[in-house]
Amino acid sequence: MSNIESVLQENRVFRPSPEFVRQANISGMDAYRTMCAEAERDFEGFWSRLAREELLWHKPFTKVLDESNAPFFKWFEDGELNASYNCLDRHLKTQPDKTAIIFEADDGQITRVTYKELHRRVCAMANGLKSRGIRKGDRVIIYLPMSIEAVVAMQACARIGAVHSVVFGGFSAKSIHERILDAGAVAVITADEQMRGGRSMPLKAAVDEALGMGGCDSIKSVVVYRRTGGNVNWDAKRDIWLHELVQGQPETCEPEWVGAEHPLFILYTSGSTGKPKGIQHSTAGYLLWAMLTMRWTFDYKPSDVFWCTADVGWVTGHSYVCYGPLACGATEVIFEGVPTYPDAGRFWKMIQDHNVSVFYTAPTAIRSLIKAGGELPKKYNLSSLRILGTVGEPINPEAWMWYHRMVGGERCPIVDTWWQTETGGHMITPLPGATPTKPGSATFPLPGIIADIVDETGESVGRGKGGILVIKRPWPGMLRTIWGDPERYKKTYYPADFHGRYYLAGDGATYDEDGYIRIMGRIDDVLNVAGHRLGTMEIESALVANSKVAEAAVVGRPDEVTGESVVAFVVLKQARPEGAEAQRIVKELQDWVGKEIGAIAKPRDIRFGDNLPKTRSGKIMRRLLRSIARGETISQDVSTLENPAILEQLKQAPA
Repeated sequence: MSNIESVLQENRVFRPSPEFVRQANISGMDAYRTMCAEAERDFEGFWSRLAREELLWHKPFTKVLDESNAPFFKWFEDGELNASYNCLDRHLKTQPDKTAIIFEADDGQITRVTYKELHRRVCAMANGLKSRGIRKGDRVIIYLPMSIEAVVAMQACARIGAVHSVVFGGFSAKSIHERILDAGAVAVITADEQMRGGRSMPLKAAVDEALGMGGCDSIKSVVVYRRTGGNVNWDAKRDIWLHELVQGQPETCEPEWVGAEHPLFILYTSGSTGKPKGIQHSTAGYLLWAMLTMRWTFDYKPSDVFWCTADVGWVTGHSYVCYGPLACGATEVIFEGVPTYPDAGRFWKMIQDHNVSVFYTAPTAIRSLIKAGGELPKKYNLSSLRILGTVGEPINPEAWMWYHRMVGGERCPIVDTWWQTETGGHMITPLPGATPTKPGSATFPLPGIIADIVDETGESVGRGKGGILVIKRPWPGMLRTIWGDPERYKKTYYPADFHGRYYLAGDGATYDEDGYIRIMGRIDDVLNVAGHRLGTMEIESALVANSKVAEAAVVGRPDEVTGESVVAFVVLKQARPEGAEAQRIVKELQDWVGKEIGAIAKPRDIRFGDNLPKTRSGKIMRRLLRSIARGETISQDVSTLENPAILEQLKQAPA
């Protein structure tokens, strides 16, 4: 995996304006370097100071970091606190009437909830859950649409010390069943249906199907939020409507004080085969990191209206919808629907209508919106924006430039954040008031994060080279283990190849000559073409830089001569071509990649599709594309795929 070559030349640099630097929470590169130096000089003292400044402790900690049983690290372990108390109660005296959540439903209806009202609703649900016998340490599955209720359910679990495990509303009954079994859950909180793009989709029916698969005897309660009023099957012994559960419940609930290392949640990573992998996060360390990254990466100010478009079914929705913004006392937008309904201007209209100042979304959404209407942002007043962010995968430079020009008006810093479900929050990202940005680069690690790019022996590769991304020291927001499988945790994240010393992120990355980090994608997404190790992201970026291309995904196919050949799946900005026109565009794109990168990276095979196979969160399922490229029968689970019909289309090579 060492010597991954960076073949993408990107020399554009964008510096934050002097006005932005002056007002920033971390103001200028000298301030950033000072914080990094503090962490290097006194690692435990640095984290201890921040934990005391940011978190409200019921019982203060005396120990900062316990490394005695590495890699099972413990942070602040003898301290006690409650996550819900830190998100809600802390604001009741200072800003009870400040809007906490602006919720926009699929049909455009808007609901606003203050911190005082949110606290009341969380306490009522917490008391309701306790009335069903749910206690500290019990696991609760949450399978809800994007809604105020989803946040209330997560916070209510945290309030009573129950461990929540949120399942994305697009996942199948089989996925719910696996997670119930693995977590040993005692309850499920769901809804009758959810609304997406003007259509209702059943949720409780999937829960019923999951419970009917057997082995779910641990489930004693199914709490159902009435979202649409759609018909549902009912088991009176087990099922209860949410509105009936909270009716008559006291509107205060003393928080359950838990140890700093008490599990706050388990979140199962998607896309892997076999047994689901339950990432377990702690209470104190996770919450601290969610708060710090809100203040540092998003330069959070009390006047901000913050909008992270991620679903709470993903870690981004945990850290930057449920916990980080509320712990900081922010006003945030939550959106039920999809970015293209009723038209592709929905995001831009919402930014305009709600005066959003910090907007955080995925490169996939950005590329889809470019295809759906690249000029549309001009029709809306986006002057409230001051920071843009991207999350989920590396953003290709051309999409970055469109975002910069068309959405940010060439005045908003872009924070291209690299992190994972396992890391709890941002790890490598520009700081908007400090870092000169380069399109497509996540730039530098945050203060206190000791990251490096190493070769297969664990030695640093140095500037201008590529290799394997690792984190060399523990940090508070890190996962603590894989639920119920500590050996798998050690093997996956602290493998013996690296002497168990470093956290293995699983991503390839390169340093440029200035020390900027560029993420190259998953290590298994690196192609070996005629002895050259090429990151798929760079070839995808070159393709998308062509004016005809809206989106591209690149995979490898075994080749007798070169080891691997490049196969590209391309979505054009025009209708899908056929016959001679398709052949002409294939040749044009092959030549284009040859010019942009070099002949070594030219795709051997290019397939055109109306779109790419994606989960409902917008993630491209590259493992399916690898199977198509190799001509294999697809045997993997495709239940999470939003558009399964596209697979047949992509199997067809241009005639």
